[in-house]
Amino acid sequence: MSRRQTTYNRALEIVEDICIGCSHCIKVCPTEALRVSGGKAGIHADWCIDCGECYRVCPTRAIRVMDDDFKQIFEFKHRVLLVPSVFFAQFKDSIQRNTICQIIGELGFTEVCAVEQSVDTLLNEINDYLETAQKPVISSFCPAVIRLIQVRFPSLVDNIMKLLPPIEITAQYYKKRFEKEGIAESEYGIFYLTPCIAKIAAVKSPVGGYTSPITGVINMDFFFNKVYLAYKQRLPITKSIIINGELSSKGVLFPTTGQESAHVKGRTLAIDGMKNVIDFLEMLENEEIDNVDFLEIRACDESCAGGILSHRNRFLTAESMKNFAKTVPDTHNLIEDYKRSCSAVVHMDKIEPRSMVKYDRDIEVAIKKMESARRLKKILPGIDCGACGAPSCEALAEDIVRDQAQINSCIFLRTIFEKRGEISLEDTIKIMESIWGEERFDKNEKE
Repeated sequence: MSRRQTTYNRALEIVEDICIGCSHCIKVCPTEALRVSGGKAGIHADWCIDCGECYRVCPTRAIRVMDDDFKQIFEFKHRVLLVPSVFFAQFKDSIQRNTICQIIGELGFTEVCAVEQSVDTLLNEINDYLETAQKPVISSFCPAVIRLIQVRFPSLVDNIMKLLPPIEITAQYYKKRFEKEGIAESEYGIFYLTPCIAKIAAVKSPVGGYTSPITGVINMDFFFNKVYLAYKQRLPITKSIIINGELSSKGVLFPTTGQESAHVKGRTLAIDGMKNVIDFLEMLENEEIDNVDFLEIRACDESCAGGILSHRNRFLTAESMKNFAKTVPDTHNLIEDYKRSCSAVVHMDKIEPRSMVKYDRDIEVAIKKMESARRLKKILPGIDCGACGAPSCEALAEDIVRDQAQINSCIFLRTIFEKRGEISLEDTIKIMESIWGEERFDKNEKE
């Protein structure tokens, strides 16, 4: 399969005209889905989990978020924006939420609501779910973690909680409300403001046999700039907007680390940050973790407060959310309404593994290739320098047995072959140019 083909909706793409092939991205990808070839980075799309780690480290902004066009909202008469608590925390505490909501209305939305309105309902469902579920139960909140498990830890998919995350439950609530009011589906659009790249892909390709009622997903970084610019320019408020601000303190803090597990019965753990997540999942897969009932696992440091599309420092964002949580009650007026409307739609089907075919779909062929890759890995230097365009020596060995690279791609082995006279200097240069691009070497010659 080509590295640019996919059977899943993706939220990231590489703009080749901007990419300089620096290799920063290949080093941070948790599924080793990136390679450098021809002087440009490329994504093996079926291995990509849209976590955004590559987006975070790219020095030239060559990795683009594939969000929806903002102009799309004007195709609908009723335009609802589902706003996460983390968005309001992007602003200084001195800027009132009501002011922010009025600006959102001026920018085109007719209604705004808090995504976490459904959290109280979800927490009750989680505690009921844990009574009969296989332990440990892994939270379904973070889509990057769900996709990581599907791709890299498929043996753990049965542990993923089969309950929808708050964004989908809240979206279902507003969809049902529009239906009750007799408003046609063509007349309303439900849009989600995301601090997370993975949630874009999760809405477009939801897991568990679910179809999302969310019409479009808006990049929070992009939208923050629009709102903040309007605030600084004192944009006149000429339009009205419906503000559904019902929210509990549990809801406000739910997107932060430890605040989902804090309300779940039994022994719970909260893990955040991609490296910590991978280390923990490896321990879990190796059965080194026992007697745990519930795992809150989030890909970003400080969870959504440290989201890829978050504008503000994650610690200041988390602090702002904690400060606001102190000002709201422990409950809100829509909890019973949510329970009546959404209790039948919070469950989803079993989540299936995503096939990360490293070698071959034929098991016998795959085993032979795996053994070949192991032998190759012993020959390679093992320093994971990335000069071959792959993130590690192990990844290069796997590429070689898949016929996607040559052993000569390794600069250390190539030097040995050159010393032996088995490869010419001219061939060595051609190999380097095929990986890193001819322009890079032409530039060096001129300098």
